[in-house]
Amino acid sequence: MNSEELLALLSAVGHAQRLRVIGELADGRLYVSELARRLEMSRPLLYMHLDRLEKAGLVAGRLELSEDGKALKYFELTPFELKLNVATVLAALQEDRIAAPPEAAGDADGAAKPRAAKKPNTTRGTRT
Repeated sequence: MNSEELLALLSAVGHAQRLRVIGELADGRLYVSELARRLEMSRPLLYMHLDRLEKAGLVAGRLELSEDGKALKYFELTPFELKLNVATVLAALQEDRIAAPPEAAGDADGAAKPRAAKKPNTTRGTRT
């Protein structure tokens, strides 16, 4: 896991509504309308939270057809264990260093490359 994935995971569980979603799904999978009713949340808002949880790998969604032919989107928890300590953070940072190309960190001597200065915006405050 790199630092971006770690931050996505922490961001996903760092919200009260998403913790409630995880709590409701702890007993088993539910379709979105039922989950929205239980949480007293609109479906669009629920989908936003489910999307965040799914991108972090905490839930999985699957579209299924009911007996009467209606499409139902079911969500369930994926097995996960969240362990945050110094070793977890250091491992994520190490993964970043492994994945980064050498030139991204600096030149061959390890010196950081200077950034180009931004040009000032000379049009600000003028009307045409």
